[in-house]
Amino acid sequence: MDFVSIRIITGDVARLVDFYERATKVSATWANEDFAELSTASATLAIGSTRTVPLFSPGSARPADNHSVILEFLVDDVDGVHEDLSGFVDEFVSGPTTMPWGNRSLLLRDPDGNLVNFFTPVTPAAVAKFAS
Repeated sequence: MDFVSIRIITGDVARLVDFYERATKVSATWANEDFAELSTASATLAIGSTRTVPLFSPGSARPADNHSVILEFLVDDVDGVHEDLSGFVDEFVSGPTTMPWGNRSLLLRDPDGNLVNFFTPVTPAAVAKFAS
């Protein structure tokens, strides 16, 4: 089994796609106005409109209502990402901080309030974990 994507349901696909394109420097591929994907080498971030929810099950997902998931992006220089996103991101939850498990992390919220973590491994163990 391979984990390939996570999907965010939103009331404003264009706004969220614009945010993630700017934040990740990855261009989205649009299927239609209700669905776009930002693909990296390891996974895909899919962004779908609330209009797509009834295709699965009406009411099964609600936009801007996430309180348990953090989207995480491995980056080469988390401090550089913080600098690049300053003035663009509305809410930084915490600035670059070195975590006990060896990653330097930047936690922020996207326009729908979802938590996003950009991180760079900085200890030898963390660097080894993500080396491949």
